[in-house]
Amino acid sequence: MDPDSEVERIFRPEIEDEEEETKKWKRPPSSYGSMKSDEKEDEEEENNGDVIMVLPETAGTRLQLNRPESPETLYTATTEQTKPPGALVIETGSCELEDLLEEAEEDIDDDNLVTNSPEPPEPVEPEDEMQADENSQPGRLHPEQDLPHIFRTIQNILTGLTKEELLKFKMMFYQWQPGITFMQVMEGDILDFVDKIMEILGQDRCILHTITTLQNVNMKDKADELEEQCKRAWIRYYLKQYAIRYHQVIREGVPRPGKQHLLGTIYVEPQISTCPYGGVDPSHEFRPYPSLPSQVPSASTFVSVNDLFRMQTCDGKPVRTVLTTGIPGIGLTVSVAKFSMDWAELHANRDVQFVIGLSFSNLWYLRNKGDSDLETVSIMDVIEYYYPECKDMKYLEEEDCKFVIIMDSFDCYQAPLEWEKAPVINDNYTKTHMDNLVVNIIRGTVLRGARVWILGRAAAVSQIPSQFIDAFTEALGFSDEMKDNFLTRRFDQAVLAANIVAHSKRLPTLRQLTRHPFICWMVATVFERCYSYEGYGVHPPRLTPFYAFFVIVQINRRLQFYYGKNDNDLKWSSNEKHLLLKLGKMAFKLLERNTFEFFEEDMKEYDLNLMDVTVFSGLCTELPSTQARKRIFCFLHVTFQEFMAALYVFTMFRAESNNVLDSRVLPKLSKSKSPVDLIQCAVTRTLKSPFGQYDIFLRFLCGLLNEDGFENQLGGCLYQRRAPKLSGLDEVQHLLEQAIQSAKEERVENLKECLREMMQEDE
Repeated sequence: MDPDSEVERIFRPEIEDEEEETKKWKRPPSSYGSMKSDEKEDEEEENNGDVIMVLPETAGTRLQLNRPESPETLYTATTEQTKPPGALVIETGSCELEDLLEEAEEDIDDDNLVTNSPEPPEPVEPEDEMQADENSQPGRLHPEQDLPHIFRTIQNILTGLTKEELLKFKMMFYQWQPGITFMQVMEGDILDFVDKIMEILGQDRCILHTITTLQNVNMKDKADELEEQCKRAWIRYYLKQYAIRYHQVIREGVPRPGKQHLLGTIYVEPQISTCPYGGVDPSHEFRPYPSLPSQVPSASTFVSVNDLFRMQTCDGKPVRTVLTTGIPGIGLTVSVAKFSMDWAELHANRDVQFVIGLSFSNLWYLRNKGDSDLETVSIMDVIEYYYPECKDMKYLEEEDCKFVIIMDSFDCYQAPLEWEKAPVINDNYTKTHMDNLVVNIIRGTVLRGARVWILGRAAAVSQIPSQFIDAFTEALGFSDEMKDNFLTRRFDQAVLAANIVAHSKRLPTLRQLTRHPFICWMVATVFERCYSYEGYGVHPPRLTPFYAFFVIVQINRRLQFYYGKNDNDLKWSSNEKHLLLKLGKMAFKLLERNTFEFFEEDMKEYDLNLMDVTVFSGLCTELPSTQARKRIFCFLHVTFQEFMAALYVFTMFRAESNNVLDSRVLPKLSKSKSPVDLIQCAVTRTLKSPFGQYDIFLRFLCGLLNEDGFENQLGGCLYQRRAPKLSGLDEVQHLLEQAIQSAKEERVENLKECLREMMQEDE
């Protein structure tokens, strides 16, 4: 017997004219927005002098029952109209809970207690909300994750309960869910009950609370049945909660209590291009644009982070593996957070059933954990380890299961991978070494139905064979409009936001560099603190502190991500100091040669390791190469090369009293403790060289002479704290003033900036 016939048998007395009574007691529209009501007659019919009220047809595909704003009202007009004759209705307006329970128990054998209800009608989705095209956003939910399936499953489970069990379930449900009133739980039939709890709790919380309540009333078999039938939605709910918990609050720098920002509030999506070129901005305040292997991508190549898996290969098939790279701090991790949050909140990629994050740092941790049980693992073991609720996800084997595996921070996996020799694994449950597992995930032999998103720095991901990648993309940072938007959205005070935006544009070099999201965050953080002091903003900001701070943060991240150091254990060792000095020496020699690019042989010349330079330092990147087997590298920006060169020259002077700029004698004999000799050599080089080659270098060198530079920022890192102060800065000031008076017109402005970098006190 179908549910509708069964409901008719329970609810209705024997009647002569069944057709007339069917019209009379027809159910009103469901109050839950996505349920479709039955068709209604548009006319009034007379039957033996009685007028039968028929609800008018509602325009549109969604029908909503008009309920009063107060949830305490017992009945609406339509509820009264459609209440079956003799049905039990529990009054709650003037009774105590104990009295209600006693009355309910007395009437428990009454045949009018509703335990069955009709099947919910099929949903009708508005065309403007869900797109039928699989390449359109936001996409369609899988039927087992959509509301009608969950609604019908909960209803069927509750329909199978006896009268006593149903009453016990409702009372327990009410007691442990404060958002629902007793009246809302007890009135109406099961369809009304499920309708109301879905409307109030939402489908995810409704599943959770229903399963929990069934377990609490010793109906574990029913709870297991509900969990099994809604397991696809249940797993999605678990993964969604993980994404929200992990990505909702954006983590920037050192966490400060009360200063956290919600991702959705401040997020500005960086430009992502399908035409990688290295991500290095060629602009410079003075120097002409250096030659790059390829042109900067146009806007036509940009793709939204949510549309990465809407792209197609050349033969028209959906992409499986997407590789996204970018220079350090360009916004890769934040883009992952945005993709995950939009999926979890149903803003995009609703047709993706599961989004599972398996970062390479987590895989590297499992590889080196030292646990005998994890020496060989399957991909299902790894998923279960990090997502216990996803145990035995049989859905990942199904052909129609569309899911995404996000593998962030490829550079954290430091073991060499055998792309050709690694054994092929064709089963998700086959155990193997982690190195082999990683290779087979990227190959596509493990998790065959997965869309895989790999993110990492260019030098690290360059080892992945191109035949395993369907789409290459690169994060490029912010446009000018995006910079202003990012800085403005971070602050509630419009005046403060406007001041910070304007202040950041007072230095051309800083204005160019803020296309880098991490630099943009530094600007926002530093200026927010500075503007808390009265009178700040009269003078332009100094440039040197931003670069020094960037270097410090990148070296600290090296210690955290690649060496497992904690926030309180970031003391630099001699390795970090030597790495910076070697990088600085190479940068200085490249500056002398007036070149922007360097190669592997250049690194070997200065005893530098390839991975240390291009991956672990956070200061260099790899450029796309047009030459076979010739890898090209550069600093993140020309000004970073100039800063590192200045840092090397100043450190040699400060630590060893060695003036490497003095070419008159051998460096070992060029001992000087006076900074005026150092700056005299730098000014001479600058004025004799083509405009732009040494000008910003000189500005950084003068900025490092500022007490704030070498004492407050770099003290304890490169230099000992409480070291003797530099003397002779008055002579340096006099030297720069004389150079300003005698220099050519195009040099004057930069020399004034050099003087300001050295003399201006940080407010």
